[in-house]
Amino acid sequence: METALELSGITKRFGSHVAVNNLSLAIPKGSIYGFLGPNGAGKTTTIRMIMSILYPDEGQIQILGHANSEEIKDRLGYLPEEKGLYKKMKTADIVAYFGTLKGLPLREARKRAKELLVQYGLGDWVNRKCEALSKGMGQKVQILSTLIHNPELVILDEPFSGLDPVNVEVMRNLILSMKRDGRTVIFSTHVMEQAEQICDYIFLIHKGNKILDGPLSEIKAGGLHGIQIDYDGDGQVIRDFPGVDRINDAGKSAEVYLKDSANPQDLLQYLCGRLQIRRFDLREPSLHEIFVRAVGGTSDE
Repeated sequence: METALELSGITKRFGSHVAVNNLSLAIPKGSIYGFLGPNGAGKTTTIRMIMSILYPDEGQIQILGHANSEEIKDRLGYLPEEKGLYKKMKTADIVAYFGTLKGLPLREARKRAKELLVQYGLGDWVNRKCEALSKGMGQKVQILSTLIHNPELVILDEPFSGLDPVNVEVMRNLILSMKRDGRTVIFSTHVMEQAEQICDYIFLIHKGNKILDGPLSEIKAGGLHGIQIDYDGDGQVIRDFPGVDRINDAGKSAEVYLKDSANPQDLLQYLCGRLQIRRFDLREPSLHEIFVRAVGGTSDE
């Protein structure tokens, strides 16, 4: 397996606090790789070490065959968690500006900026100032500024943060298009469902420690299978079934895990007449459930 990025035993401390502890990862080229975990778990610290914004106290990083991202910065695209645009600059000008920072000649940067803005539905905003953009459009402009120089490896820190459902779909399609173009994409998120939809590989981190990593399909196949129930009525009825071990109940949809001795058919029979069942499916565990079990959670979510 050819890798785009390898982390070998990296550790980062801030005083007595260990933000990342002895982390090792190998990220295949051409994949979409999710860095997952709750806020404060160590995702952003890890990304900052990859980008040489911070340096590990221990361990080594190999990125596109180099030990320091500064040596290959023009081959990388990075969207930080704390994002911002120069509000008084025109949209095309700011995208082109970031292209020149990555080594593009100004004329080529301007040409590419306009092409990208048109391609991704912002053609009417080419000559408008960034202050006129909605949050979703601003996020899209920042992504295009990250991609203008055709980077091989793209790192996006919380790219879905604050986006409405329409722009979440736009961002998802952008990430998938990058993969189709042969790029490697790393993105961090604390929302498991986003990663579950598009990642080839995932890495779960909690309190600075790696919980698990690997191909998403293998991680899900190796987990305890559950039952997806979509329903109308009082979900407490599901909790009252004596065979229920855990339940992640969103109000109208529940992910249910039974004790080893319980039978899904008995649960279905128990619920009939007590709830209006719209869906009852055996399914692989969600990433949410895998994560909760991996970190030792036992309470209902």
